[in-house]
Amino acid sequence: MEKAEKVKVNIINKQKTVKIPTGLRLVIRRCCHAVLVLEEFEGDAEVDVSIVDNEQIRAINFEHRQLDVPTDVLSFPLGENGTYDVNPETGAKMLGDIVISMEKAAEQAERFEHSLQREVGYLATHSMLHLLGYDHVNGGIEAVRMREKEEAVMTRAGLPRDATYVPEEG
Repeated sequence: MEKAEKVKVNIINKQKTVKIPTGLRLVIRRCCHAVLVLEEFEGDAEVDVSIVDNEQIRAINFEHRQLDVPTDVLSFPLGENGTYDVNPETGAKMLGDIVISMEKAAEQAERFEHSLQREVGYLATHSMLHLLGYDHVNGGIEAVRMREKEEAVMTRAGLPRDATYVPEEG
């Protein structure tokens, strides 16, 4: 039942603070594709991913959300209620933009004691779900459903949660 014909993930590294490990771009692409398969997305899709540092994401966060702090990931959906603009050259549905702070991702990977690949994969997955209309801001069942989908995608993408994912309390 695999739909999601093709997904083009355009990845641009706009920072020099954290070295991009080999294979990280593939992880991002795999997670983006896994979200579309899980959601049974029909047709070709396109998404742009920018990799930035904390200062860059802080500026974007302030410009768009009036929050003057760095965050780990920002999502800028182009579609609404399943309707998307279409790239006239490719016919692909343009889902939107994802902005990932590599600095924040590295900090969080260390704090949660898992790999940078898993953290960036999680952020890409989380953001892709936002591009498809999921929201967790108000908590409740929507947040729970989104979290369940994130873990299903991470497992499908070969990055399942392991015993060291949750930091020990104490």
